[in-house]
Amino acid sequence: MKFMQYYLECLSHASYLIADETTGRAVVVDPRRDVADYLSDAEKLGWRIELVIETHFHADFVSGHLELAAATGATIVYSSVAQTEFASMGVADGERYDLGEVTLEFRHTPGHTPESMSIVVERRGDEVPYGVLTGDTLFIGDVGRPDLLASIGFTREQLAGMLYDSLHSKLMTLPDATWVYPAHGAGSACGKNLSTDLWSTIGEQKQTNYALHAADKATFVDLVTQGQPPAPSYFAVDAMLNRQDRALLDETKMPTALNYTEVLDALNGGALLVDGRSPDHFALGHLRRSINIGLDGRYAEFAGSVLPSDVDIVLFSGPGQELEGKNRLARIGFDRVVGYLDRPFEVMFDHRSDVQIAPRLTAKSFDQRRSEFTDVQVVDVRNPGEVAAGSIPNAVAIPVGQLPDRCEELDPAKPTVVYCAGGYRSSVAASLLRQRGFGDVSDIVGGFNAWEAAQQNA
Repeated sequence: MKFMQYYLECLSHASYLIADETTGRAVVVDPRRDVADYLSDAEKLGWRIELVIETHFHADFVSGHLELAAATGATIVYSSVAQTEFASMGVADGERYDLGEVTLEFRHTPGHTPESMSIVVERRGDEVPYGVLTGDTLFIGDVGRPDLLASIGFTREQLAGMLYDSLHSKLMTLPDATWVYPAHGAGSACGKNLSTDLWSTIGEQKQTNYALHAADKATFVDLVTQGQPPAPSYFAVDAMLNRQDRALLDETKMPTALNYTEVLDALNGGALLVDGRSPDHFALGHLRRSINIGLDGRYAEFAGSVLPSDVDIVLFSGPGQELEGKNRLARIGFDRVVGYLDRPFEVMFDHRSDVQIAPRLTAKSFDQRRSEFTDVQVVDVRNPGEVAAGSIPNAVAIPVGQLPDRCEELDPAKPTVVYCAGGYRSSVAASLLRQRGFGDVSDIVGGFNAWEAAQQNA
């Protein structure tokens, strides 16, 4: 058996390619939408991808099942509980599928979503199953959240109860030595306590996973329904896209190059300009109305959190990053990239009246400013769990993903300072507020971490 994990840091997403080396037959589990890596590895090793298996309808990314099926002729597989608008094969609880020396057993594990399932991987002759692909049912250090909008028709308490039963009757019954391979790692909004580890064992999770230590089902339901991070607004959109027979992504196709006039026309027509440079470079100079979402961070996730899913997007990128920007947005189903600004730095030089800087304050200069101006509006855009662990006094807490819908809670006429943990999210939020008409907006370099350190050293 050949077992390969593909991990996408910017979405904290794990996918898998499993092959029986005696037959050359292979499957891909929970693929991302840009599928070139799976195709390249299978071709190089002489494998034939015959199944594309989805553990559930993902909400945090658009999966690549349609792209892989179109490229290989593979059959798309879901739990028999799932209903899709495209051709797919439903598998029953306990159903097995032989690749040769390797066998897959499908176990229905509802809870994160009603159609969630896990896949036990066995090798002929082994006494213990090699591993189990748990999707979003069981993570390393956590379990899947039961409150996402992908689960329309069920309450979070109902799903949490299903999740408890799935964990204890379908997964914890596996031998302790069986490896656990989830669909996500730390940073994903699909749980609240995910480990940075990308795999573990059933035995280790029994010992270390807080959710598995709940004394009973009622305690478990309380544990997993409380304290979850806000779900980005695009989650509901992607959960529906993954059921639909949508358009395929051509990950090799460059977006259209646009000149300055064409970009202005697009913006005046309702498009948004997304600047993919780092916060520091963005701060030195950017075109007015730009929203800063850096490609060096969790680009697609924060784009999906602060941008509507139904508007055109123009990219401002460093040279050679245009295709990457388009494809990373496509991973969450944001396909309306109408083009990118050609020769962006020449455009800024030639149109300096349309260029502005983004003020960034050190922790010391922030404290000085607040002592000089009594009406400074401080906005904490971190998640509730981060805020609960400590915050700047009198800050208004609005998670960055909720900011587009809660701007009216802030006064655009007041000087505003935004902060997050380290400075990435605050640049996203500050640029969004400027784009919404706030006049005096700055953010704190290094975020709360820098401010807290400065207080301790004062």
